[in-house]
Amino acid sequence: MPVESRSIRNRSAVGRFPSVSLVWDSETGDEKEFLQDQPDEGACRRWLRKICPCCCPKKSGPGPNTDTVIIGTDDGGKDKGTDGNKPDSAGSELDELLLKVRSVNLMKTKTDQNRKEHHTDCYHGNDLIIRRGQTFQMWLDLSRPFDQNTDKLYLELKTGLLPTISKNTHVIVPLVEELSDDRWEAKIVQRDGNKIKLSVNSLPTTVIGRYQLTVATHTVKGDYTSTHDPANDIYILFNPWCEDDTVYMDDEKELEEYVLNDVGRLYYGTENQIGSRTWNYGQFDEGLLAACLYVLEKSLTPPSGWGDAVNVVRVISAMINSVDDNGVITGNWSGNYIDGTPPTSWSGSVDILKKYHQEGGTPVKYGQCWVFSGVTTTVLRCLGIPSRSVTNFSSAHDTDVSLTVDVYMDENMEPLEHLNRDSIWNFHVWNDCWMSRPDLPAGMGGWQAVDSTPQETSLGTFCCGPASVAAIRNGQVFLKHDCPFVFAEVNSDKIYWQKNLDGTFSQIYCEKNVVGHHISTKAVGSEERNDITNLYKYPEGSEQERIAVETACRYGSKPQVYASPKAEDVSLEVTMDGEGPRMGADAELNIILRNSSSVPRTIRLNSQVAVMYYTGVLKGIVKKDNVEVELLPNEVQTMVWTLEHKHYQDQLVDQAALMLTLSGRVDQTQQVLATQFSFRLRTPDLIIKPIGDAVVGKKMAAEISFTNPLPRMLKGVVFRLEGLGLLRVRKVTVGDIGSYASVKLTENFIPTLAGSRKLVALLDCRQLTQVHGVATIDVLEK
Repeated sequence: MPVESRSIRNRSAVGRFPSVSLVWDSETGDEKEFLQDQPDEGACRRWLRKICPCCCPKKSGPGPNTDTVIIGTDDGGKDKGTDGNKPDSAGSELDELLLKVRSVNLMKTKTDQNRKEHHTDCYHGNDLIIRRGQTFQMWLDLSRPFDQNTDKLYLELKTGLLPTISKNTHVIVPLVEELSDDRWEAKIVQRDGNKIKLSVNSLPTTVIGRYQLTVATHTVKGDYTSTHDPANDIYILFNPWCEDDTVYMDDEKELEEYVLNDVGRLYYGTENQIGSRTWNYGQFDEGLLAACLYVLEKSLTPPSGWGDAVNVVRVISAMINSVDDNGVITGNWSGNYIDGTPPTSWSGSVDILKKYHQEGGTPVKYGQCWVFSGVTTTVLRCLGIPSRSVTNFSSAHDTDVSLTVDVYMDENMEPLEHLNRDSIWNFHVWNDCWMSRPDLPAGMGGWQAVDSTPQETSLGTFCCGPASVAAIRNGQVFLKHDCPFVFAEVNSDKIYWQKNLDGTFSQIYCEKNVVGHHISTKAVGSEERNDITNLYKYPEGSEQERIAVETACRYGSKPQVYASPKAEDVSLEVTMDGEGPRMGADAELNIILRNSSSVPRTIRLNSQVAVMYYTGVLKGIVKKDNVEVELLPNEVQTMVWTLEHKHYQDQLVDQAALMLTLSGRVDQTQQVLATQFSFRLRTPDLIIKPIGDAVVGKKMAAEISFTNPLPRMLKGVVFRLEGLGLLRVRKVTVGDIGSYASVKLTENFIPTLAGSRKLVALLDCRQLTQVHGVATIDVLEK
């Protein structure tokens, strides 16, 4: 290991040996005094000793006031004990001063703890592949035992061409005594002689990719940084098992299907003759992870954006096709595939991605929609984003953002082919991926449509999505990304136009229920086809479906297709009394309808309420209803909407949040009414009961009781107690609390201040938040 002893002089580099200066005129007073103390040593000898200290050793050690600072870097395993035939006595002495890392054991094989706990043991090879937001373990073999009092140690992780701390591509991981969930940090959990075992915590927002690992140490005698070893690079992926990751999915069977299953089914044909074929996704195959990360690198997007699932999915959607960025696959619908592979000949994604990687980013020939979709599923699952291939039968291709399929005819009812650019495909295959959407209103998370087939541009690039499936279902096409295009694919009407004598066109017919049939994907845990049409659209012809279509088209390029309401004189509002409904009781909200006209109005109102994660992802519909409301002229009518406890008691998640969606139409004017109202059920309080006399200096107790209101176990529950003048912050580990189970504990403390005091208790748990309690205790003087 090369070392450098820093002189107290500070000169500019001169000559062939940049660390040596032959100019002595600029020496400081301290330097001159030091030289005067060396009467038997000339300048030449000092120069030679500087160049080769082993041949020209000092005659005596440094003075008592001299501090030696040593800087070390691992030289990658070169022989440190010899220099030709001369022993490096100075180097061996310096070795003992530094805290060096002899080796790093990342516990990275498929059978080791890390890969199993992170659900990455299926990936080929023995690289360390972990998921963000979850701890992992590693052993460090040091040159001597680690001294917590005097030694410092931290890890450095770097990804991308220009790692930067401010852009989260250069991560410094400090050593701490206790781990927390909100930052990168490491903790020593085991010691064995010179070895220490670290538990390392990562953020659930960490940039994904391949990281270079180095270890740095600091002692009173100097600093040391290990050399980067590619064998110890760390691959970090999205983590759908982590509740704080935006791609979190809580159903273990769905995780098994949409992340870990490497074989699937793709559907094709017509709505009356649905065919299927097996597709090998192969996301864990040898070299596939490197190939998928290579696709991200070829996009030339900055790695700092690779921590955002929405951004990564959008990049992948663009890179799977080759139209404008030399992406993975070249599309070809001509029937001539002589210089490539016919799209129907592919049976999986592995060969395609490996070929693209091995040939330096040359697009692979050829693909069509199912190939684009199959490869997209592979890449997203490989990176840790739950995804599936989806087939839409009778799939519309809207070319002018009208959100309708337009057919133009001349005066004689003959088609005008040069104007008829819209089309309806027998089938089209795209993808769904799962994530929360913090960039959209609540309720828009969950499944997102992504289409890698190059059809239309999005912000100048051939990509599509992620588009919220919930937004598509409700016609909320003003939400990003590319909701209008996907809405038209599944729920557009076919509009016929006839040319007038003056050259204009008039709408002559509207054909409904012609697109978006039997939307299909592979069922979870079986080879059966699962029809998910109901996720993309309301039942065809229903009032809710018509409202969604007309709402969407108002944001299209032909908003006049559907008649505007004659008047908009009815308003809809949802309110909540007081602090809102309490968990365990019936929930009640107020629906207020106002008729500001001088004539009666009739409203057909549809309602549905769904359980919602705090991330805005809807888990499932709890209750649906519809009602007809008669409003008198200028009447304001308040209806009490009730959700009985029995309807939601077994379905609550996270922070007990729900969303009420209302939609309807006024019969007389065709005015559309719609609103959404998010609310949460108030969680129970911690009940605190003081026990004994409250006297300064006298021991007393408090009993804290709690009942779990959820149909799921609360894991790792901790009570935090605090009271000014009663007790300092105290953490009490309770552990797991079963579904609907009760827990009671007693804590002793000695009041230190008299007067009216507040004892506050808080429940800390991932599955249930905002649970707390307070008790007033009047403390008497001794």
